[in-house]
Amino acid sequence: MLHVNDVTYRIAGRTLLEGATLALPDGAKAGFVGRNGTGKTTLFRLITGDIAAESGTIVLPKGVRIGQVAQEAPATEDSLLDTVLAADRERAALLAEAERATDPERIAAIQIRLADIEAHSAEARAGAILYGLGFDAAAQRRPCSSFSGGWRMRVALAAVLFSAPDLLLLDEPTNYLDLEGTLWLETYLARYPHTVFLISHDRDLLDRAVGMIVHLDQGKLTTYRGGYESFDRQRRERQAQQMKAREKQEEQRKHLQAFVDRFRAKASKARQAQSRVKMLEKLQPIAALVDDAVTPFAFPDPKRMLAPPLIALDGIAVGYAPEAPVLRRIDLRIDTDDRIALLGANGNGKSTFAKLISGRLPPLSGTMRRDERMEIAYFAQHQLDELDPNGSAVDHVRPLMPDRPEAQVRARVGAMGFPTAKMDTPAKDLSGGEKARLLLGLATFGGANLLILDEPTNHLDIDSREALVHALNDYKGAVILISHDRHLVEATVDRLLLVADGAVRAFDGDMEDYRRLILSGGSEETREAREAESRASAQDRRRDAAQRRAELAPLRKRIRGLEDEMEKLRVAIARADTILADGDLYLRDPAKATATAKARAEAERRLAAAEESWLELSAEYEAAEAG
Repeated sequence: MLHVNDVTYRIAGRTLLEGATLALPDGAKAGFVGRNGTGKTTLFRLITGDIAAESGTIVLPKGVRIGQVAQEAPATEDSLLDTVLAADRERAALLAEAERATDPERIAAIQIRLADIEAHSAEARAGAILYGLGFDAAAQRRPCSSFSGGWRMRVALAAVLFSAPDLLLLDEPTNYLDLEGTLWLETYLARYPHTVFLISHDRDLLDRAVGMIVHLDQGKLTTYRGGYESFDRQRRERQAQQMKAREKQEEQRKHLQAFVDRFRAKASKARQAQSRVKMLEKLQPIAALVDDAVTPFAFPDPKRMLAPPLIALDGIAVGYAPEAPVLRRIDLRIDTDDRIALLGANGNGKSTFAKLISGRLPPLSGTMRRDERMEIAYFAQHQLDELDPNGSAVDHVRPLMPDRPEAQVRARVGAMGFPTAKMDTPAKDLSGGEKARLLLGLATFGGANLLILDEPTNHLDIDSREALVHALNDYKGAVILISHDRHLVEATVDRLLLVADGAVRAFDGDMEDYRRLILSGGSEETREAREAESRASAQDRRRDAAQRRAELAPLRKRIRGLEDEMEKLRVAIARADTILADGDLYLRDPAKATATAKARAEAERRLAAAEESWLELSAEYEAAEAG
C-alpha cells in the first residue's frame, strides 16, 4: 500500500527524516509514535504531497484515496448528517447526476453503481458514526455552525471515517474526543477495512486499534509488531542487546589497541600489530540506543495539610440558570488524599462539576462546606489561550515571585521543565506540550491542597504523559481528573465518579467495566442494571483480591525481608571495597586486610544465596498473584 524509500527531509537546517524507509501492506493498522517535534506530521504531509522530500521516494498505488481530518472544522448551515454524507463525493456526484440524467442506460449505470457503494444505507452509516462520536439524532439535524470548534472537529473526523479512504491518516484524533468517543474510535479503527496510519500518544488506543507500531527516532523509521506495550518491551530488549554488543565491542577495541600500543615498535611484532590496526579500522561503532531524557513534572505539595474533608456537598444543584440546573442532588465529600476521575460523555456536566469544586461556579441550592484555608489549582485546555503570547516562561513566573532575585525566578522556571534555551521563548513560539507544561506549572505554583485537571494530556507525548503519572502519584494532595487517557486514569486514581443524567454518583466498577458499559450502548433502560452488575462484579473482585492479599502476606513478608538483607549485604560489600582500595593497608595492617577480604567474600556468598532465594520467592509470588 505505502512505500517510503530512503526519504530525507530537512527544515531550517534541522534534519527530521534521514534515509527513512517504511513499507505498510494493504489493510495494515499502524500506530506512529515518537517524541513531539521529531517529524511525524511532516511525514504525513510528505505522503499527501503537501511538501516534497529532499531525496528518496514515496510510492502509493495508482488511484489510491487518501483521507485525513480537515485542518479547519466545518462551520456551515448544513446539518451534521448532510455534512458527513457530502464527504462521500462519488455518492454525492452520482445522486446529483441521477436528478438530471435522461439516458436510460446512464440512469441504469448510475443506479447499479449506487447499489455497489451501498448508497441506500449511507444515512444509517453516517448516523452511526456521528452517534459513536457523541451526537444523538437531534444533534445530527442541527447546523454545524451551532457547535463549538471542538465539536465541529468531531464532525470533520466523522466525515473522513464515513468516506472510508484506502489510506486513512489520523493525527492525534482523540485530542477532541472524550473518553466515550475514544473508546468508540478504537473499536471502529480495529474493524476498519482499509489501511490506517495513526499518530497517537494514547497507549491504550495503540494497544487495541493497531497491529504494528512505527517508531520515528533520530530521523529513522523502525517497525515493530504488536501494539504499544509490545513495542515498548521490544524496544527495551533491543536497547539492552545493543548496549551489551556495544560494551563487548569496546572491550575488543581496548584489547586490540593495547596490543598495538605494546608491540608496534617491535620489529618482530610489527606485522601482527599492523594486522590489529586493520581489524580496529573494520570495527564499525555500534550506536547506543538511549532514549532522550524526559523532563519530569513536579507539583509542589500542599503548603499546609488540612483535616478532612476538604469539601462536603449536601443536596447541591449547580448550573448556569436557576430554572435549569445542569446537575442536581449532589451528595459527596472530597478528602485530603482522594484521587478521583470523572467519567461521562462531554456535555453531561463534568466541567460544570469541576467549576463548582474549584469555586468558579456557585451552587444554585444545597449546602457546600469547604475549608477556607484550602488552595485549589485548576487546569483546563482552554486556559492555553489565556497565556500572554509575547510573554516567556520567565515573564509568566516573575509576577509570582516579585521579591525574589532573577536567579531564583529562573531556577523555578527550570524546575518547571524549561531549559535555559527555552526560558525566554515567547509563549506563541512554544509547542502545545510546552504551553501545557507552563500552564501546569503556573496553576500548581503555590502548593495547592487540590488539583483539578481537565484533559491535561492533550499535546503531551507518551513519555511526557508517563512523567505526569509519576508526578501525580508523588503529589501529596487530592486530585480530580477529567481525561480521555485511560492509562493516566488507571495509573493515578482510586475513585470513579460518573457524571450523567443530571447526577454525580459513584461508579463502583473499574475502567474495563466502564468500557464494556459504553460499548454495549449505555441506554437509559439498561444503565442501572448494568451498573448494578458492575458493582457486584467489582465487589467480588475486591473481595477475592483482599483474600489473595491476605494469603500472600507471609510470602510477601519473606520477600521484603530478603530485600532488606540484600541491601545490607550490598552496603557491607561496598564498605569492604572502600577499605580494600587502600593500597597501603596490606603493608600497614595485613591482619585487617585479610579479615576484610574474608568478610567481603562471605558477604558476597550470602548475597548470592539471598538473591537466589529472592528470585524463587518472587516467581512463586507472581504465579500465585496471577492465579
